[in-house]
Amino acid sequence: TYPLAYGKDIAAKYSPIPEARSCYPGSLDPEKVKGKIIVCFDGFPVVSRTIKKLVAEDAKAKGLILINENDESAPFDSGPFPFTEVGTTIGYKILKYINSNKNPSAIILPTVEIPRIKPAPVVAYFSSRGPSVLTENILKPDIMAPGVAILGAITPKDEEESASDGEKPGGYALESGTSMACPHVTGASALVKSVHPKWTSSMIRSALMTTATVYDNMRKPVTNGSASFATPHEMGVGEISPVKALNPGLVFETTTEDYLRFLCYNGSPEKTIRSMSKTKFKCPTKSSDDLICNINYPSISISKLEKSKGFLTIKRSVTNVGHPNVTYTSIVQAPMGMKVKVLPKKITFLENVKRVSFKVLFDGSKASSGYNFGSITWSAAQYSVRTVFAVNVE
Repeated sequence: TYPLAYGKDIAAKYSPIPEARSCYPGSLDPEKVKGKIIVCFDGFPVVSRTIKKLVAEDAKAKGLILINENDESAPFDSGPFPFTEVGTTIGYKILKYINSNKNPSAIILPTVEIPRIKPAPVVAYFSSRGPSVLTENILKPDIMAPGVAILGAITPKDEEESASDGEKPGGYALESGTSMACPHVTGASALVKSVHPKWTSSMIRSALMTTATVYDNMRKPVTNGSASFATPHEMGVGEISPVKALNPGLVFETTTEDYLRFLCYNGSPEKTIRSMSKTKFKCPTKSSDDLICNINYPSISISKLEKSKGFLTIKRSVTNVGHPNVTYTSIVQAPMGMKVKVLPKKITFLENVKRVSFKVLFDGSKASSGYNFGSITWSAAQYSVRTVFAVNVE
């Protein structure tokens, strides 16, 4: 149990603010802070939590309780220094307790693991959202992966990093990161590559995207930070399922020519593309940003579907990487008012037929204005190949 400290009673004499609320450098008097748990109101958002924690730690405080107005901050790794963050509702209760008690105190308890927290996963509020600034005709993001408060073991720089006061130092220390989604997808890609060494990067991406899950551990659709259902502009096609990606059935192969055409459609000069690719590639005669929709990608995104112009046709092709003799049937999940047709409805692969093309027709004449989301799933036996679409109706 340690005494709680807040406000002017712990402020440094030379602090420009009479009450040391924000824990910025020079705000605390070490003689008043030593051995106490500091309660800090996050009134200076320009001062990071790392700085606040270091200021309290350098002043020999026993711990820090940070009251955050928005209660939205990402998890924070404070090392062995006791640190907790609370919202304003709980924060004001703590301040009321301090102000109504002559000797306010708090107890530092051991860390408790909370297994199988529900719901999970949830799209973090700070996760990058779509549509893409570069081109809305490629879905952003592609996919989601575990990325918040991921623990990793590191070699400690010194003994203090791996132990709290009075404890024996360990052989390793823990650090937490909030930008771990990319390394997780990279690891999943490496797993698929280890099983299918001849697969290209686009085949691996396709396998991960078409086998992703859109349900959480409560068997409900994945939600965002506001507890609303997450859209493809928040989670892409869903969360990676690395084991399922090992046997996707079908893959969308994006070729080098697809990438070069993307540059053409997006306005890059042909001369620049040739120089960069060291080829004699020629841009198609017709060049438009809209044509990016037809690049053989595992998702579909249409930046503008005019209600008055009827059906818009999108082309795709899939390569069979599963059973040699199989027929897939398309299942469309379309938003209310939007017509989505897949032609043909069934595709068949034989020993000598590895790659098959199909078309998806979109009509938004009766759909709601703005972005509409849905999916097309090719189903056969144990295979389920899902393609997400995002269509902006105007």
